[in-house]
Amino acid sequence: MKKAKLTIFRCTSCGHEEPKWLGRCPECGEWNTLLETSSTSHIQAGSSTPNLNLSSIPLSAVDPQEGIRINSGVSELDRVLGGGMMKRSAILVGGEPGIGKSTLLLQAAASAETKGRILYISGEESAGQIRMRSDRLGIAGDRIEVYCSALLQDIERILEAVKPIIVIVDSVQTLYSPDIGMVPGTVNQMKYCSYELIHWVKEHDAVLFLVAHVTKDGQISGPKTLEHMVDTVLYFEQNEGDTRFLRASKNRFGSIDEIGLFSMQEKGLVPVEDPSTLFLVRRDGEIPPGIATAAVLEGSRPLLVEIQALVIPAKGAMSRVFSDTVDTSRISRIAATLEKHTKLRLSDHDMYVNVAGGIRISEVGLDLALAAALHSARTGLALPAKTFLAGELSLAGEVRPIRRLASRIKAGRALSFTRFIGPGQEQRPRLDELSPGDTEIYIRVPDIKTAIKKLMEQP
Repeated sequence: MKKAKLTIFRCTSCGHEEPKWLGRCPECGEWNTLLETSSTSHIQAGSSTPNLNLSSIPLSAVDPQEGIRINSGVSELDRVLGGGMMKRSAILVGGEPGIGKSTLLLQAAASAETKGRILYISGEESAGQIRMRSDRLGIAGDRIEVYCSALLQDIERILEAVKPIIVIVDSVQTLYSPDIGMVPGTVNQMKYCSYELIHWVKEHDAVLFLVAHVTKDGQISGPKTLEHMVDTVLYFEQNEGDTRFLRASKNRFGSIDEIGLFSMQEKGLVPVEDPSTLFLVRRDGEIPPGIATAAVLEGSRPLLVEIQALVIPAKGAMSRVFSDTVDTSRISRIAATLEKHTKLRLSDHDMYVNVAGGIRISEVGLDLALAAALHSARTGLALPAKTFLAGELSLAGEVRPIRRLASRIKAGRALSFTRFIGPGQEQRPRLDELSPGDTEIYIRVPDIKTAIKKLMEQP
């Protein structure tokens, strides 16, 4: 069928289109950038007449195996993705410069459990630079094919020639198409080029990884539409040391609560086998005041983390709260609840809270341990060693039930902790899954006052 020919004027700077020529682009304000371009409309003339054989199918008739997963060979990456790389999916990976995005994807490409071809498209580095990185990481690279270009039309041609099962594009900000303009990184360039690549992988049963730059605020650079277009958005973060955290802010094929933990070493990113070694400080004897151990959940994985609190008299007329790892409004709420129900004055003190290892915690099970750490820091009384806590704290001072309590207690026992202080209310589901050893160390407390009293008792 004939396509309707259109003549438009497109801005070479931002890609804005106008039906007639203008001296100045109304979108970006540049002068003499509108050039006449021939285009074809994807809408057929007279398409209002229903002349196509269109049909739909029942949802029950769809093959559930149509979207199958590919193991990346990197256990922490598979955990965050929900069990592996889903075919016909697009994954956006963002993070600070030099954090290890390209290293992670190169390792995943080398160890992916697939017989298909893997194509690494680089718009920033040369093939020689990629080879040097693979040699440093000890990757043979026999299964990885490299193509260095940022031009969309060339990339589409190489995709049709290679027919890869995994496509890695590093980075999406470098892609450009002359149809949109010659300047890469603009809003229209990123949207158009990403759409074309996503459309290709969904038609060819492949997986697409798009590496993205981030702004100074830590958000992925470019239009927010880009995050809506892809199936999964991953953020790569790091603490002050060599630990890297991989989180999902969006995942159509899995949970966004999972976290991947890596350690950057000489041979690249290594999955952390025992996360508790990162977030617990081993001490002999008593622990200092202001230290409490919390059993929290990151997705399906229980972690024991050390909460550190410092409470000092306020330097000004108003008290302040400082924390990079726990939400400051949450600390203020816990402090207010603690002051109300234990009569411990905190409103005229500055509070500093940190989680050892630099991991950000938002899970509600942290509340009880945070309250215990603030109480210990304010009174100067150290908490008993080998004691860990978990529980949600309500504004009424109650210690509320939390999910997967049994797995938290088992994680503490595995690290030789001898006392657990947690919710006194009945769980849903019930605590029948607790073993006799778990029950022996479990001290149930109904409220924060009872919890503080039990903590001050010598075990």
